[in-house]
Amino acid sequence: MKKNKIEKMHEHILVVEDDTAIRDSIHECFERQGFPVSSVASAEEAIEIIKSKDIHILITDIMLPGKNGLQLTHEIKKDYDIDVIVMTGYSENYSYEEAIHKGASDFVFKPFRFEELVLRLKRVLKERRLTKERNRILSKLENLAITDGLTKLYNLRHFYHLLEIEIDRCSRYGHPLALLLMDIDNFKIYNDTYGHLEGDKVLIRLGQIITSCLRTMDSAFRYGGEEFTIILPETTAEEAKNVAHRIKTVVEYEHFLPEPGNPIRITVSTGVTEYTNKEPLSTFIKRADQAMYLSKEKGRNTISFLFAENS
Repeated sequence: MKKNKIEKMHEHILVVEDDTAIRDSIHECFERQGFPVSSVASAEEAIEIIKSKDIHILITDIMLPGKNGLQLTHEIKKDYDIDVIVMTGYSENYSYEEAIHKGASDFVFKPFRFEELVLRLKRVLKERRLTKERNRILSKLENLAITDGLTKLYNLRHFYHLLEIEIDRCSRYGHPLALLLMDIDNFKIYNDTYGHLEGDKVLIRLGQIITSCLRTMDSAFRYGGEEFTIILPETTAEEAKNVAHRIKTVVEYEHFLPEPGNPIRITVSTGVTEYTNKEPLSTFIKRADQAMYLSKEKGRNTISFLFAENS
């Protein structure tokens, strides 16, 4: 004989209904369906529950003591990711359009059959899950579009986009803006000697080191090949020098083992510059690049500064 198995649900439901008999009946109905469920008699109690519990679906009557269900819906939709189903027995006083305008996902007229309420709930849940999955996929695609696949740092395309934004902020508010450009020394020799897979390990680890040395407001990018660049908002050249030294020091202490028993150290050459008001973006980047090549000319594993001619 086939057993009627209840599916275990994870979404927590909150029922807001001041009629004790209706509230208890709805509560019991959803419990039988396998949902975690809480129930209260007022909007004020509902808000306290929402503050302390992870609520996913709110089912509320419109007519409540104190705040009504539409006011409650409007308030929680501003601050919480909760879907709302509104119930009412006053079909002439409240409309579906008004409930949706306040942020409700569905609207149910009393009296209703519990089977109907369960079906409406499951439809709202299905749409909620589909929306979350769609947003997850869109977020992943968006992240892929701006991220370097190997190092997981931002890519070159996103570098130009963010640098334009930071230059605009710098120009409007007068905040300093610094740029670092660094290159792994003798990386071609490392790749040719130990192979590209070992070279990739160096690139990945350097990306991790750079990220660990930055503030949350800073942004690191794989500029291309073995080159990396860092945007440092609200940072002077002198402050940027400290960041460059921090990265340089951590990199120097890092050991790589492309061959057993043969630890290898790598170094980086870094260029530092600071933005000068109203200069073109290309000029700013070129100066950082020139500073980095100056470090190469000095013998590598060093930090060089270049400032705008009129600064």
